[in-house]
Amino acid sequence: MMISLNAVVNLTKTSHCISHRSLRCSVSSVFLCYLMLSLKYSVFSGKSDFAPYFYDNGSGSNSGNMALFSLAEDTAVGTHVYTLNGSDPEGEPVTYGMTFDKGSKECFSVEPKSGNVTLVESLDREVQDEIVACVTITDGRNKVMENVRVFITDVNDEKPEFLNRPFIVDVPEDVPSGSSFYRVQAVDRDIGSGGSVSYFLQERNLHQLSFRLQSSSKFTIDGHSGVLRIRPGESLDYELARTHFVTVVAKDGGGKYHGKYQVMTSTAIVTINVLDTQDSPPVFVGTPYFGFVYEVSVPGSEIFTVFAKDGDQNSPNPVHYSILNGSDGFFIINSTSGSISLTSFPVQLRNELYELKVQASEVGPDGQFVDFAVTTVTIRVVDLNNHPPTFYGESGPQNRFELTMYEHPPEGEILRGLKITVNDSDQGANAKFRLFLAGPSRVLRVVPQTVLNEAQVTVIVENSTAIDYEKYQFLTFKLLAVEIDTPERFSATADIVINLLDTNDNVPKFSSEFYIARIPENSPGGSNVVSVTAADPDSGLWGEVKYSIYGSGADLFLIHPTSGIIYTQPWASLDAEVKSKYNFYVKAEDTEGKYSLAEVFVTVLDQNDHRPEFNQNLLEKTMIIGAPVQIQAVDEDAEEPNNIIEYSIMKADPDDIFDINSSTGEIKLKPYIRSMEIVQNITRQKDCRWSVLVQARDRGTPSFSTTAVVNIDITKPNGLKGPMAAFLMQSRENPLKALGLAVGFISVMVLLTVLISTLLFFRNTKSNRIRPARRIIRRRAKEPRHWSFRPAFGHDRNNDEDHDDEDTTDKLKGNNSISKAKRSIPSAPVLPPPPPPAATGPQRIQRDHQRELPSVSGPTGSQRDHQRDMPSVSGPTGSQRDHQRDMPSVSGPTGSQRDHQRDVPSVSGSISRSSISRSDGTGISSALVSELKMKIEQKIIEANRGYYY
Repeated sequence: MMISLNAVVNLTKTSHCISHRSLRCSVSSVFLCYLMLSLKYSVFSGKSDFAPYFYDNGSGSNSGNMALFSLAEDTAVGTHVYTLNGSDPEGEPVTYGMTFDKGSKECFSVEPKSGNVTLVESLDREVQDEIVACVTITDGRNKVMENVRVFITDVNDEKPEFLNRPFIVDVPEDVPSGSSFYRVQAVDRDIGSGGSVSYFLQERNLHQLSFRLQSSSKFTIDGHSGVLRIRPGESLDYELARTHFVTVVAKDGGGKYHGKYQVMTSTAIVTINVLDTQDSPPVFVGTPYFGFVYEVSVPGSEIFTVFAKDGDQNSPNPVHYSILNGSDGFFIINSTSGSISLTSFPVQLRNELYELKVQASEVGPDGQFVDFAVTTVTIRVVDLNNHPPTFYGESGPQNRFELTMYEHPPEGEILRGLKITVNDSDQGANAKFRLFLAGPSRVLRVVPQTVLNEAQVTVIVENSTAIDYEKYQFLTFKLLAVEIDTPERFSATADIVINLLDTNDNVPKFSSEFYIARIPENSPGGSNVVSVTAADPDSGLWGEVKYSIYGSGADLFLIHPTSGIIYTQPWASLDAEVKSKYNFYVKAEDTEGKYSLAEVFVTVLDQNDHRPEFNQNLLEKTMIIGAPVQIQAVDEDAEEPNNIIEYSIMKADPDDIFDINSSTGEIKLKPYIRSMEIVQNITRQKDCRWSVLVQARDRGTPSFSTTAVVNIDITKPNGLKGPMAAFLMQSRENPLKALGLAVGFISVMVLLTVLISTLLFFRNTKSNRIRPARRIIRRRAKEPRHWSFRPAFGHDRNNDEDHDDEDTTDKLKGNNSISKAKRSIPSAPVLPPPPPPAATGPQRIQRDHQRELPSVSGPTGSQRDHQRDMPSVSGPTGSQRDHQRDMPSVSGPTGSQRDHQRDVPSVSGSISRSSISRSDGTGISSALVSELKMKIEQKIIEANRGYYY
């Protein structure tokens, strides 16, 4: 017998429709029944086909059949929350699904193949605490369905909520301290610690109102029950604060939300209205109290009314008024209204001041006085202010005062022509008033400024400059007297009119500090130049002005004494080329000699009255091909465009050969003429001399012109180039210019020569003033050196080059000693001793010769400079040492030696005779001596020549 698959499925569905409590047992029973039926079906059919099933992994697992699965309500949408997991006995692939009851929110979605369950809707435990769904698993032929419940766990996501808001409480002000008067209640829909609620009062910040600070300090709250109490030691007072505002904070127990621990709170304001009770005495309103009794008052006149009210304003009691003392029988008070009245005439009052003690008492419900308050009422007997201030003149009351005076009186002067008196007939404070002077500001001032009863009014000048006849012929002021301390503020006014008389206090003033005029040149004498105007604001003769002119530029001009019109002199002739600018001063003077000055600038406008002029009517010019020649005309007009000249060629022979620059007057050949061959082809002549008729025209109106004939000699370019070539070409036209330049050049060279000679002279003079210093040169002893010579005055080039190199090295090193050279110069043989010196003529000849030859002992003057190149053997001094670097010095010439020294210098005896001997002991030949003499003479001559030249 074969059992159908539908029967098994229906049986499975029936097995799953059981209660949640026997869910696991039912699942097991169904599974066993399914296995038995499947086994029987397989036996009869000979083929096995078992249904898939879910794994039951328990409540703590995240995979299986979602049995007893719970999920937190703050799980984010899109989170993978569970994995459905099952298997098929035959190993067939299975798919998963999930369905929900009709009308319920589908909170999960399932991926059919993997069984991953994803949250697709947000959860809220307080709205729905569990989700019922049906999970399915199928292998394509058999499908298993299971009903599951997903429990939503709570998180702390709800704030405590106060019930029965708003909180408004009425509390009597006499509630005892520590009493409870209200209970607030708040609930939290969370469960667990997040659903528990505690209470506390919020502390106020310093920036909030002070009465709220005081309110928070007067109350306490029970943290668990929410009962409000008056803080021990505190009390309520209706008169101080009628309303209190208390902020109550409800806090839950805290819990996790999105993985973080948080505590949530909410606040509510409790309004506490304090109810008044009878506990305050009456209060007087508008204190202090002052009343006045006037001279016109009669008995029964109301003097003042006091007012008091019950301090407990919520249910006030009536108030009764009475006078305790101080009235002396002259004053009574109405017990109900508080009105104080006079009982006699003011003349009967013995005091000027009365102080009444008035009592206000509360009347209780039984007619008894419950509480009371006392105040003072001050009553003053005063004069009635019924007289305003009044101004008086010499003839009685007066409201207008006039005065005539000259302008600009001295500051501080009293206007004695004004005799004013002011008076107030009242007494005391009613007769006190203040004086004001209204009018032009700070011109006059009045004294005294404060008056009691009566005073003489004095008016003083404060600003003399403002009292000016030219501005005002008369001044008007208002004199005011205004009471100070009276409620009526009575016042009086009087007019003060001051008529001014003129004085000569102004100088004539020109309309401008300077005048600028322009007049054409060649204007006829008596022409109008400019009109100057000066005004004197003084009146009468003091305002008449006379004009005059003076200054270095006023010779050609004159001015009308009354009209101020400036003319040229009848004989004057203005020429802009001679002088184009004139300036002078004009003087405006009144009848008393007061004057002012202005400066006049006159410009003579240039007229085109000169024609251009060439320096000659026939001009000779030489032109090099490729270079221009320039002509120049002069226009003696003073201004542009009258002196601007334009040049043009009127006629040329031959024609159309030249171009001219209209501005500079440069004439040049046409661009196609580049050689003398072209020029000769044009003229058919060899002299190449052409004539050009040039016109010079100015730009004035009318325009003038002049002409000149220019003979141009055309030549070919020479080899010279540059500025010198141009100068030589110009010199051909103007030889004096070249001569002057040459003379100037020679003069400059002469001046430079004189300057250099002067500098050298002062340098030598300074050098001669230096005293010679003895210099001792110590030399090492050397072995005698034998000379070797070539035949007959021959010389070795290599040796000469060595000598030259060594001499150069010695000079560079600054060595004055001959012994330091590598190779010493051979010395001449020692001459025989000279005869004794005689004072003969040769000595004078020797002295003259020594001016040109160096000397051994005591050189002076130019000798020192000459001896710079000659080394000294016997003690050279001063500048002699410098001269003795390259030349041997002669020591002690006398007698016939002096004549010999004119041609040959003598050699000092310090030179060793052995140094001139040969190596083989033989003497030097006469030819060698002659050669040495010639060399020494030649060196001396060269030294002298270098010294003098």
